[in-house]
Amino acid sequence: MKKILIINGPNLNLLGKREPTIYGSQTFEDYFQTLQQLFPEVELHYFQSNHEGALIDKIHEIGFTFDGIVLNAGAYTHTSIAIADALSAVTTPAVEVHISNVHAREAFRHHSYLSSRVKGVIVGLGLKGYELAIWYFTN
Repeated sequence: MKKILIINGPNLNLLGKREPTIYGSQTFEDYFQTLQQLFPEVELHYFQSNHEGALIDKIHEIGFTFDGIVLNAGAYTHTSIAIADALSAVTTPAVEVHISNVHAREAFRHHSYLSSRVKGVIVGLGLKGYELAIWYFTN
């Protein structure tokens, strides 16, 4: 059974409440249950933190034993060389996911420090992006 960790960064704990016109009205915890039903053959794990160091620690913790990381680093995508370095330091491959189309938003969101360190990037497809990233790791 494949083991995949979904990591969500800052402010993503507010999904369902935060800017529903951009991020939708569903909580991630509810959506995670949907993902578990869609992928019963996958051991899915979920971690969220608003703290950069906690995200790095989690990448280090599972980065040599899991089959995939689905990473939405939130705003750290555009600022964190440290998270990019953590992705480079481990052997577990990652897919970067963004719920909104970051390229249709503020200019500072157009650059990702993580994109060059991951297998692929899924942008702007809402929560469905997580499903597509898991599908990538299972096929």
